[in-house]
Amino acid sequence: MAEPTDTFDDFLPEALRFCAAAPLVDIGANLTHESFTRDLAAVLGRARAARVTTLILTGTDREHAEQAVAMARQYTEAGLALYATAGVHPHDASRWDAGLATAMADLHRQPEVVAVGECGLDFNRNFSSPAEQERAFEAQLGLAASCGKPLFIHERDAGQRMREMLHAWRDDIGDAVVHCFTAERDTLFGYLDLDLHIGLTGWLCDERRGHHLRELVGEIPLDRLMVETDCPYLLPRNLPAKLKGRRHEPALLPWIVREIAHWRGIGEEALANATSDTARAFFRLPANPQSIHQEN
Repeated sequence: MAEPTDTFDDFLPEALRFCAAAPLVDIGANLTHESFTRDLAAVLGRARAARVTTLILTGTDREHAEQAVAMARQYTEAGLALYATAGVHPHDASRWDAGLATAMADLHRQPEVVAVGECGLDFNRNFSSPAEQERAFEAQLGLAASCGKPLFIHERDAGQRMREMLHAWRDDIGDAVVHCFTAERDTLFGYLDLDLHIGLTGWLCDERRGHHLRELVGEIPLDRLMVETDCPYLLPRNLPAKLKGRRHEPALLPWIVREIAHWRGIGEEALANATSDTARAFFRLPANPQSIHQEN
């Protein structure tokens, strides 16, 4: 990959060029989003400069999962490892059919795919009906049980039903993470009781709606906690400088880690090391990040 070394820092002002205290894993980066088409190489260069060394690219439907796999195969520079997830987001659950199930099963066999998802329930917007969402999620729980890969879960305003469905499958599936967790204390402890992992984003940095999360970060065991940008969404609102546009990117993950560490009352390096160790174990990432590509 040719990196535009003379320009890759241009997008971020000096005050936003954070460098993590230890290498980070961004477990949720939507880099197949059209907003990254023009400058993807620069985005990856900034991530590496910020010590965000591993990116899990979120596959929310067949098209984007296939793009994420292709991207993971293409970008194999030293110091940066890309992997993919493959699933159908609850917004698109109405599209679930036998053909899509077969395509997802095929994707889950690819070595670049390290999790089943993004899948789950979203009763906030209901772009697909609750019944359609449950049907697609149930099917993807079955795929996770079959392939043995962990689950990357989306849940919004559906905590009780999500816990019910996961409880019924808990003995059949392996590890699972509720990514971009934003819910309340009872839902958090319900997920922890099910031995789930929790992904935190820049939602914590939002003065309008993230206050309750600041009180909860200390309740999440470090071996269950992972960090993510969910970029290009959820740009932290408390960044110390203005950013052109509203596009979030992996290079800003160290700011989220700084916020979590502050509210948890531990050092940034300790949090970075813990969340990265947890993520590597969860996604079963090889000790040599490039080895997954050498198998192909």
